[in-house]
Amino acid sequence: MVFPVVFLKLADWVLYQLLANSCYRAARKMRNYGFFLRNQTLRSTAQQPAASLFPSVTKCDVGNSRMFDTLVCDIHGVLLRSDTFFPYFMLVAFEGGSIVRAFLLLLSCSFLWVLDSELKLRVMIFISFCGLRKKDIESVGRAVLPKFYLENLNLQVYEVWSKTSSRVVFTSIPRVMVEGFLQEYMSANGVVGTELHTVGNRFTGLLSSSGLLVKHKALKEHFGDKKPDVGLGSSSLPDHYFISLCKEAYVVNKEDGKSNLCSLMPRDKYPKPLIFHDGRLAFLPTPFATLSMFLWLPFGILLSILRIFVGICLPYKLAVICGTLSGVQLRFQGCFPSSNSQHKKGVLYVCTHRTLLDPVFLSTALCKPLTAVTYSLSKMSELIAPIKTVRLTRDRKQDGETMQKLLSEGDLVVCPEGTTCREPYLLRFSSLFAELADEIVPVAINAHVSMFYGTTASGLKWLDPIFFLMNPRPSYHVQILGKVPQEFTCAGGRSSFEVANYIQRTLADALGFECTTLTRRDKYLMLAGNEGVVHENKRN
Repeated sequence: MVFPVVFLKLADWVLYQLLANSCYRAARKMRNYGFFLRNQTLRSTAQQPAASLFPSVTKCDVGNSRMFDTLVCDIHGVLLRSDTFFPYFMLVAFEGGSIVRAFLLLLSCSFLWVLDSELKLRVMIFISFCGLRKKDIESVGRAVLPKFYLENLNLQVYEVWSKTSSRVVFTSIPRVMVEGFLQEYMSANGVVGTELHTVGNRFTGLLSSSGLLVKHKALKEHFGDKKPDVGLGSSSLPDHYFISLCKEAYVVNKEDGKSNLCSLMPRDKYPKPLIFHDGRLAFLPTPFATLSMFLWLPFGILLSILRIFVGICLPYKLAVICGTLSGVQLRFQGCFPSSNSQHKKGVLYVCTHRTLLDPVFLSTALCKPLTAVTYSLSKMSELIAPIKTVRLTRDRKQDGETMQKLLSEGDLVVCPEGTTCREPYLLRFSSLFAELADEIVPVAINAHVSMFYGTTASGLKWLDPIFFLMNPRPSYHVQILGKVPQEFTCAGGRSSFEVANYIQRTLADALGFECTTLTRRDKYLMLAGNEGVVHENKRN
């Protein structure tokens, strides 16, 4: 009985809200637009910004006197430099839903521009959320959206935000999209947003009975007769009404952000370091950027297949030439160690871990086959790997014996971080490798993409190499450092932990990265809500 009720509500909304009201509004917009085109004077007047009733946020005093103040604001157009909602709904549709849902949302752009702001928001909410599980949306809000929110933060607003003791955000977009970011990264004390209707553990795409949040009404309900100390808003009239209920009110003018590069938030001033994030899209999916992605997809898939074929079938030097011609930017540098006949064991290459293809590109740089040890590698990745791969079990004793045996057979590649990291940080190195070899060669590896990330914590891992190779111009930088001096190895009297930390610092210095004590477990608990262990291999 639940589905028929939801279907009838949806039909009623489409017939009476979307069709009737939007057609009327579209006709009025078309008439007004034509009128402005005919009248150049009115057209130029309409383009001039309206005078604000409140001073700019740049005039706000950010001294220590604010330490006990309460601040209220919206996120879009205030905390974020951009006031457009579309890219963030596209991220929900693509990362939380599917590529089909994302395409439908892109198609909706053809008529969204004729709708008013409220109806436009309702349509985007319905397309992005209908049928999705609450768990998936919460994962997107926790692991995907924060990266794009941080990159779009307004530095001038954040300076005021950081000086107050209590901060409450009021927004008309769904609370589930912003609450995780605002509480985890911005230390918000409260988030009041639009609530969505659910059936069981899934969203229907409709709003709850309270409807879209009206900010000035929500502020009165939240604070009662008490007035917040500081209110920040955009230059729109609804925001003027919202911040007029505060003791002090300031507006964020678009002109300030366009003319002053100081509104850009530098990475080193992020309220919290961005170390882990998930999702496939490496760009902010504006309508034009999303359209470009869909136009590229057919070529990207064919190009990915071609690049995989080149890596598997061609000799190393020819593979480098063909890979470069296909758009892969390769940069190999450093000292290439020669085999030492005095040692029975092979050389142990210790790499930073950017994607699953790290050992493949190292093997290509050295122009010789290597063996790579991995955790939880998919069958598909093993099938298309042009080098030998051996699975480890996460049992320290058994893995040590496996790696010792492999080293006696030849050179070995290990990524002691245990998982990939996209940002300029190195996770804590496992010390197991330091106990196994006398000849250790650190390898600083870095990779860059422009469209798709080649790693995932919660998605399908067998697609990781394919997504990386679907980028128009992916790049790989492999820098082979010199062998670790004897006195910095276990053979020289150092403990395995000291050796691991020394190599971590060496690689971080070579790449300009920062060392952390975070581990694979920390990454997966944050991004996927689990410890990143394949249960079928888990031992009691």
